[in-house]
Amino acid sequence: MKVLMINGSPKANGCIATAFKIAKEIFDAEGIETEVVHIGNKDIRGCIACLSCRKTGKCVFNDLVNETAPKLREADGVIVGSPVYFGMPNGTALSFMQRLFYSAGVDTRMKVGASVVSCRRGGNSGTYQTMNMIFGMTGMPLAPSSYWNDVHGYTADDVYADIEGVQTMKNLAHNMVFMMKAIADGKETYGMPERESGSRRNFVYENQ
Repeated sequence: MKVLMINGSPKANGCIATAFKIAKEIFDAEGIETEVVHIGNKDIRGCIACLSCRKTGKCVFNDLVNETAPKLREADGVIVGSPVYFGMPNGTALSFMQRLFYSAGVDTRMKVGASVVSCRRGGNSGTYQTMNMIFGMTGMPLAPSSYWNDVHGYTADDVYADIEGVQTMKNLAHNMVFMMKAIADGKETYGMPERESGSRRNFVYENQ
């Protein structure tokens, strides 16, 4: 099994990377393969709603988003991490996630998803909620922990000093391993759940 870890922080060895390392220790011990894709220091533009991906199966902007799509397809679980910028995920992480999950054409149903947030002081809850929206819309069960998946601090050392944050990352990883294995067993025993599709409704009232 494999977990794709997407680091949306500009800092390759910052707080998000440290949170990922803590989780990775659990994944390694459980025999789960991990791969980190560092996007936070890349030039990732936002979606322009051209819908080209609906015809080609990939984003019109041929950058790290398209490079990551096959990795998303292969992964059993996905963790996306972002620092808090003005109470929100940073722009690079949000643009990357929106484009990747919309354009890749990957069936992500029953892949286990989780978001991880780092903040110096506040804004973690809003950032966490925003990132989790994508998993809900793409059929991905959200992995829980013993608290919201956030770590506090300004440096890597600060993260290790946040003992509850460290505990949260470990419990998150343990829960992801359990969920991925349980879902794999469920697929083998019962198959994938049925899914209806094709019905879309704009919020416009028609004349009666």
